Amino acid sequence: MKILVVNPNTSVSMTESIARSARRAASPGTEILAVQPFFGPEAIDCSLESYLSAVAVMDRILAVGEPYDAVVLAGFGEHGREGVQEITDVPVLDIAESSAHVAQMIGRSYSVVTTLARSVGAIEDRLRLAGLADRCASVRSCGLSTAEVDADPPAAVAAILAEAERAVREDRAEVICLGCGGMAGLEEAITGRLGVPVVDGVAAGVRLAEAVAGMGLRTSKVCTYAAPPARPVPGWPLSRSGAERAA
Repeated sequence: MKILVVNPNTSVSMTESIARSARRAASPGTEILAVQPFFGPEAIDCSLESYLSAVAVMDRILAVGEPYDAVVLAGFGEHGREGVQEITDVPVLDIAESSAHVAQMIGRSYSVVTTLARSVGAIEDRLRLAGLADRCASVRSCGLSTAEVDADPPAAVAAILAEAERAVREDRAEVICLGCGGMAGLEEAITGRLGVPVVDGVAAGVRLAEAVAGMGLRTSKVCTYAAPPARPVPGWPLSRSGAERAA
């Protein structure tokens, strides 16, 4: 089995971190192909950057010239997942939904610890849209940008740990979800300090992708995620080939 893991930003170091986490989680025999967009923001901390990255992610996926069995989008609830489901028929998983699904299997309530405060509302909206908000105790900000998490892991662990501790103590969270793909690999340090399960969304996405693809399931094309119209988009030469591949 081959899983395509896509970092939605253009940071090489973050792609490498995400790839390491994905490979640690993958079962023996599962190949991880980790990629990043050819263009777009180096970090995603606002809606503008999220929408820009959505186009860049779809462009990058259309350029992958080898077959794969599932896609894991390693951005925590970033825009574009539905578009990716239209251009491919393999299962497409987002790490925000994946981590929330896993968290609800191992605890009554969960909290998400993310980057900047301005990301909190977007994550709350994504979880609500996915039907996963009822058991979310809170979404908390560690106060660091995506780039800062990537550049200084020790500082990130300290900041995330502080908010995770408040989530457990004040919000009665029983599970913590790491709310950024760049936080992959930090779960062990936090679990060791707090004694509660910590879910890395990249690992959750990879394992769930293995399960869904292993069952032989694919994205439904009957209506909502049918292939996009096979018409050219000026300035985006890959669009037609992508539509044809998903048909």
